[in-house]
Amino acid sequence: MVVIESVIKTNPMGRWYIELSDMMKEENEDRIICLDVNEYAQKIEMMGEEYGAEVEVTWSSEDDVSLAQINEVRQQIMAYEAEVEAKKNQDVQDAD
Repeated sequence: MVVIESVIKTNPMGRWYIELSDMMKEENEDRIICLDVNEYAQKIEMMGEEYGAEVEVTWSSEDDVSLAQINEVRQQIMAYEAEVEAKKNQDVQDAD
């Protein structure tokens, strides 16, 4: 199983972003910047494919990231996961 480190960061304009690092690779070799949750989900999936989808995600944030920014990321991820789950359930119903 691969560990992908997700670090919430903020740019000089005060906008959050997520930096992904594959912990199996050399440091700084494979850092990926995600500007929104949809891009984040796509990149995690892409990175996981390299390892047969066996992925563990760890989270952290830099010191200059506000609690409001962390909560915004958390809420967007929860909304994304709910949307994916609803689509999955709809696909199952459509198959029946």
